[in-house]
Amino acid sequence: MNIVSFLFQLVGSLGFLLYGMKMMSDGIQKSAGEGLQRILGLMTGNRILAVLTGLFITMIIQSSSATTVMVVSFVNAGLLTLKQSVGVIFGANIGTTITAWIVSLFGFKFSISAFAVPLFGIGFILVSYKKLKKESIGEALMGFGLLFLGLDMLSSIMPEVSADNVAFLSDFTDKGALSRFLGIIAGMVITMVIHSSSAATAIILTMSYNGLLPWEFAAAMVLGSNIGTTIDAVIASIGTKVNARRAALVHVLFNVSGTILAVIFFRPLLALVDAIIPGPVDKDTITNHIAMLHTVFNLSNTIIFLPFVNQIAALTERLIRPKADETPDTYHLEMPQPGKTEHAAGAILLAEKEILDMSEIVTRMFQRIRSSFADRSTAATQEFKTAQIQDEEYADQMHQELSQYLVRCLDLPLTDNQRNNVSQMLEVVAQLEDMTDDCHSVSILLGRSVEKKMTFAQEDLDRLDPYIDLVNRFVLFIRENANQHLTEEKLAEAQAIEDQIDQFRKNLKKVARKRLESGADVKSELLYIDLVRQLEKIGDKAFNISEALYLTK
Repeated sequence: MNIVSFLFQLVGSLGFLLYGMKMMSDGIQKSAGEGLQRILGLMTGNRILAVLTGLFITMIIQSSSATTVMVVSFVNAGLLTLKQSVGVIFGANIGTTITAWIVSLFGFKFSISAFAVPLFGIGFILVSYKKLKKESIGEALMGFGLLFLGLDMLSSIMPEVSADNVAFLSDFTDKGALSRFLGIIAGMVITMVIHSSSAATAIILTMSYNGLLPWEFAAAMVLGSNIGTTIDAVIASIGTKVNARRAALVHVLFNVSGTILAVIFFRPLLALVDAIIPGPVDKDTITNHIAMLHTVFNLSNTIIFLPFVNQIAALTERLIRPKADETPDTYHLEMPQPGKTEHAAGAILLAEKEILDMSEIVTRMFQRIRSSFADRSTAATQEFKTAQIQDEEYADQMHQELSQYLVRCLDLPLTDNQRNNVSQMLEVVAQLEDMTDDCHSVSILLGRSVEKKMTFAQEDLDRLDPYIDLVNRFVLFIRENANQHLTEEKLAEAQAIEDQIDQFRKNLKKVARKRLESGADVKSELLYIDLVRQLEKIGDKAFNISEALYLTK
């Protein structure tokens, strides 16, 4: 029963942590808008400011784990870019060293769990009293409270770890290089168990002060605790967007790489600390040595890796790819340099590749529409709407960036044929973006039908199936020919599909009107007609693209 109870408490604690992060992320996103994003952008506008931001936040809340979890949340909410998050994470690692100094100098540790209940209470008040019009801020504060509570519960439900019950580690302190390795593993495991590098460092300081750990072994344990502290960011990144998962990976790479370097230069690192803290390493000074090691380690890592923020971000993008049905948070396209002949053909090829990617988004959005007719459950509909919104917003970004890119391409020394192609590509991009808007409109209508518990007769859905298949055929036709010059035969095929869609639409609307006249539910029938019309609009845009592709001949 003890094991079962422990497992339930563990799952519950993780639930608090993950749901708190989601609530905080959603609340910030709703309440902040562009205002907080501009503030955060200013605070993290360059690498130094980003590091200072992470440093001061961690000094205030006394937990690098909480700071990195919040960074993952901000990245997930789109309030921080991946590159901005790198500097904040670096600063968080420096900020967490203040706890070691507090414990070393004063023997006191401030717990972030003290924030949890007051924050949640204030947030609940803001959410409950609608007249204040601060519901989103209240939701964010409740999320912060749950996040802190989750971290605290994770620590409290774990088997108690103290200096007394890890005293056995003193038996492994005189094994040379093996002792360093065991020290790193011990520090990592203890930190993962209690979910706090600050608490782990406090334990290491206490054991060292009591003479249980020699200087070198304690130093190795401090290095290991820096790896163990990444566990919370990894947990918080579960189920988040791709860039949030990359931000968590930044924390892991930074701490693991720094520890590897520290192990390689272990003796010089300890000699540097000894030089900064003069005098022999004894009971009275060992805690200061450990605190200084923690500080020097994180400062050195930041100085070494800070010039490579862009490269670190690029590495995480290579290591963590978007899932098959996932798009990145933001879209960016490097603009071509004007006046360079050798870049003209390459620039056009890149634009064609991006157009193909955009057509894939349209295809994916329409496939979801097909699936949503089969599964009209509330949970499936909510997931469907979220995915559609993300893709539609990403397509909007693509439209803007790609259009600017193509306009810049017109400044390149193009042939007449290339210039004509670029002009028509601008039209194709605009029509593809319109198709995503239409797919999103269909999503809204389907969501409304589920929310209002509207039902459609099975015979109506059966009539709609071939119509949806026909529109889907047109969507796939565009994807297959997105960068082709259509022949007359291909254009005739597109015209035939368009004519069939128009005829289907007329027949379906005629049947719906007859049902209205016979006393069918007005709201359901009108929504059915709207669905039919919106699906036909997707076909219209597909035909417009077909004509544009034929004109490029």
